[in-house]
Amino acid sequence: MKRIALITGANKGLGFETARQLGAKGIKVLMASRDKVKGQEAVNQLKSEGLDVELLQLEATNVDHILGVKDFIASQYGRLDILVNNAGIIHPDEPLGTNTSESISSATLAETFDVNFFSIVKLTQELLPLLKKSDAGRIVNLSSILGSNTVQSDVESPYYTVKPFAYDASKAALNAFTVHLAASLKGTNVKVNSAHPGWVKTDLGTKNAPMEIVDGAKTSVSLSLKEETDFNGKFMHLGEEVAW
Repeated sequence: MKRIALITGANKGLGFETARQLGAKGIKVLMASRDKVKGQEAVNQLKSEGLDVELLQLEATNVDHILGVKDFIASQYGRLDILVNNAGIIHPDEPLGTNTSESISSATLAETFDVNFFSIVKLTQELLPLLKKSDAGRIVNLSSILGSNTVQSDVESPYYTVKPFAYDASKAALNAFTVHLAASLKGTNVKVNSAHPGWVKTDLGTKNAPMEIVDGAKTSVSLSLKEETDFNGKFMHLGEEVAW
């Protein structure tokens, strides 16, 4: 029986490439996209490559969409094996190379957390009953090394001056969710881990990033596979642990 994966933000960038790589391993991939047109274009592309993929519309902050996705998966498949919480934003009011902690607005903080944290917690909680029906459920939370308080407090770190506060804080909060959920799921068949994909050539990472998308997706793919992930509650990048 094919394993079933749901990837959010799967119409482009890391989400799209993660869908491609998981699909190439024989996994049925449900590609969630906020934009139905762009999502269908992405699905059509991967179908043309012979992969078993399907479109689900999901606006991350829309509770009705979240509940609709849960009901669809429950009725069509009865379980979920892999959840990749890939969708995320950096707010246009937050230049990546600046420290916004003295000036960030409450509105920007709220919008960033709505997408990067609150919606992920809600979606994950709703899908947990389906993940627990898997023989080896896997949850992957797409974080960032910018969410590492260890790295951010290290004056010798190359990331020390990169401090878009809303984005960094939302990823630190997501890491806390990983740690707490991992403890809650201890003793079950479900493992949850955070992924640092690297600085990747995506819309968020910009063309100046050193990593190609195909390599940026590898951490999420590895953490999705039961044969490669028997650990729980870790922060990983290409097989190596990242400090919280």
